[in-house]
Amino acid sequence: MSERSFVMVKPDGVAAGLTGEIVGRIERRGLGILALEKRVMAREVAEEHYGEHRERPFFGELVEFITSGPVVMMAVEGPEGTVEALRTMMGPTNPLDAPPGTIRGDFATDVGRNVIHGSDGPESAARELTLHFGAELAG
Repeated sequence: MSERSFVMVKPDGVAAGLTGEIVGRIERRGLGILALEKRVMAREVAEEHYGEHRERPFFGELVEFITSGPVVMMAVEGPEGTVEALRTMMGPTNPLDAPPGTIRGDFATDVGRNVIHGSDGPESAARELTLHFGAELAG
Protein backbone atom coordinates (compact mmCIF):
# COMPACT_ATOMS: atom_id res chain seq x y z
CA MET A 1 0.00 0.00 0.00
CA SER A 2 1.35 3.43 -0.89
CA GLU A 3 0.63 6.92 0.37
CA ARG A 4 1.08 10.29 -1.28
CA SER A 5 1.76 13.72 0.15
CA PHE A 6 2.17 17.29 -1.02
CA VAL A 7 5.42 19.09 -0.16
CA MET A 8 6.30 22.69 -0.98
CA VAL A 9 9.58 24.52 -0.63
CA LYS A 10 8.42 28.01 0.33
CA PRO A 11 9.80 31.24 -1.19
CA ASP A 12 12.41 31.63 1.56
CA GLY A 13 13.70 28.11 0.95
CA VAL A 14 13.83 28.60 -2.81
CA ALA A 15 15.61 31.96 -2.42
CA ALA A 16 18.16 30.37 -0.07
CA GLY A 17 18.95 27.66 -2.62
CA LEU A 18 17.63 24.82 -0.46
CA THR A 19 15.48 23.04 -3.07
CA GLY A 20 18.16 20.51 -4.05
CA GLU A 21 19.00 19.74 -0.42
CA ILE A 22 15.33 19.19 0.43
CA VAL A 23 14.66 17.02 -2.63
CA GLY A 24 17.80 15.04 -1.81
CA ARG A 25 16.64 14.43 1.76
CA ILE A 26 13.27 13.21 0.53
CA GLU A 27 14.85 10.86 -2.02
CA ARG A 28 17.48 9.57 0.42
CA ARG A 29 14.61 8.68 2.75
CA GLY A 30 13.44 6.34 -0.02
CA LEU A 31 10.45 8.39 -1.10
CA GLY A 32 9.64 9.06 -4.74
CA ILE A 33 9.01 12.40 -6.40
CA LEU A 34 6.04 11.85 -8.75
CA ALA A 35 5.82 15.48 -9.89
CA LEU A 36 7.82 18.64 -9.26
CA GLU A 37 7.05 22.16 -10.43
CA LYS A 38 8.54 25.57 -9.72
CA ARG A 39 6.20 28.54 -10.03
CA VAL A 40 4.84 31.62 -8.31
CA MET A 41 1.57 30.60 -6.71
CA ALA A 42 -1.45 32.62 -7.81
CA ARG A 43 -3.15 34.55 -5.00
CA GLU A 44 -6.47 32.72 -5.51
CA VAL A 45 -4.72 29.34 -5.28
CA ALA A 46 -2.84 30.44 -2.15
CA GLU A 47 -6.11 31.55 -0.52
CA GLU A 48 -7.64 28.16 -1.28
CA HIS A 49 -4.52 26.28 -0.16
CA TYR A 50 -4.56 28.03 3.24
CA GLY A 51 -8.37 28.27 3.39
CA GLU A 52 -8.60 26.66 6.83
CA HIS A 53 -6.74 29.70 8.22
CA ARG A 54 -8.98 32.29 6.52
CA GLU A 55 -10.39 33.61 9.81
CA ARG A 56 -7.01 33.70 11.59
CA PRO A 57 -5.23 37.04 12.01
CA PHE A 58 -2.13 35.85 10.11
CA PHE A 59 -4.02 34.71 6.97
CA GLY A 60 -3.27 37.81 4.89
CA GLU A 61 0.42 37.77 5.80
CA LEU A 62 0.61 34.05 5.01
CA VAL A 63 -0.91 34.54 1.55
CA GLU A 64 1.37 37.53 0.86
CA PHE A 65 4.45 35.54 1.81
CA ILE A 66 3.62 32.38 -0.15
CA THR A 67 2.91 34.44 -3.30
CA SER A 68 6.00 36.67 -2.88
CA GLY A 69 8.30 34.50 -4.98
CA PRO A 70 8.68 31.10 -6.59
CA VAL A 71 7.84 27.93 -4.69
CA VAL A 72 8.73 24.36 -5.60
CA MET A 73 5.77 21.99 -5.28
CA MET A 74 6.11 18.22 -5.18
CA ALA A 75 3.89 15.17 -5.20
CA VAL A 76 5.73 12.61 -3.06
CA GLU A 77 4.94 8.90 -2.82
CA GLY A 78 6.08 6.18 -0.48
CA PRO A 79 4.76 3.43 1.76
CA GLU A 80 1.94 3.89 4.22
CA GLY A 81 3.12 6.47 6.76
CA THR A 82 4.76 8.74 4.17
CA VAL A 83 2.81 11.82 5.32
CA GLU A 84 4.00 11.31 8.89
CA ALA A 85 7.57 10.55 7.79
CA LEU A 86 7.68 13.83 5.88
CA ARG A 87 6.27 15.74 8.86
CA THR A 88 9.02 14.27 11.04
CA MET A 89 11.67 15.22 8.46
CA MET A 90 10.36 18.80 8.37
CA GLY A 91 10.26 19.28 12.14
CA PRO A 92 7.77 21.37 14.13
CA THR A 93 6.16 24.41 12.48
CA ASN A 94 8.07 26.70 14.83
CA PRO A 95 11.70 26.20 13.82
CA LEU A 96 12.85 27.25 17.29
CA ASP A 97 11.27 24.00 18.51
CA ALA A 98 12.69 21.94 15.64
CA PRO A 99 15.62 19.69 16.49
CA PRO A 100 18.84 19.71 14.48
CA GLY A 101 18.65 17.25 11.62
CA THR A 102 15.14 18.33 10.62
CA ILE A 103 14.69 20.67 7.67
CA ARG A 104 13.32 23.49 9.82
CA GLY A 105 15.82 22.83 12.59
CA ASP A 106 18.70 23.09 10.13
CA PHE A 107 17.52 25.93 7.88
CA ALA A 108 14.71 28.05 9.40
CA THR A 109 14.56 30.61 12.21
CA ASP A 110 11.07 32.15 11.95
CA VAL A 111 7.66 30.49 12.29
CA GLY A 112 6.25 32.64 9.46
CA ARG A 113 9.12 31.84 7.11
CA ASN A 114 9.93 28.25 7.87
CA VAL A 115 11.25 26.98 4.50
CA ILE A 116 8.83 24.11 3.86
CA HIS A 117 5.19 23.03 3.89
CA GLY A 118 3.92 19.47 3.97
CA SER A 119 0.46 17.99 4.20
CA ASP A 120 -0.60 17.28 7.78
CA GLY A 121 -2.58 14.15 6.97
CA PRO A 122 -3.77 11.95 4.11
CA GLU A 123 -6.97 13.98 3.64
CA SER A 124 -5.14 17.30 3.35
CA ALA A 125 -2.59 15.60 1.07
CA ALA A 126 -5.36 14.57 -1.33
CA ARG A 127 -6.86 18.08 -1.25
CA GLU A 128 -3.51 19.82 -1.78
CA LEU A 129 -2.35 17.41 -4.50
CA THR A 130 -5.65 17.90 -6.35
CA LEU A 131 -5.39 21.69 -6.02
CA HIS A 132 -1.82 21.91 -7.29
CA PHE A 133 -1.41 18.90 -9.60
CA GLY A 134 -4.88 17.58 -10.41
CA ALA A 135 -6.93 14.65 -9.15
CA GLU A 136 -4.85 12.05 -10.99
CA LEU A 137 -1.92 12.61 -8.59
CA ALA A 138 -4.07 12.72 -5.46
CA GLY A 139 -4.04 8.94 -5.31
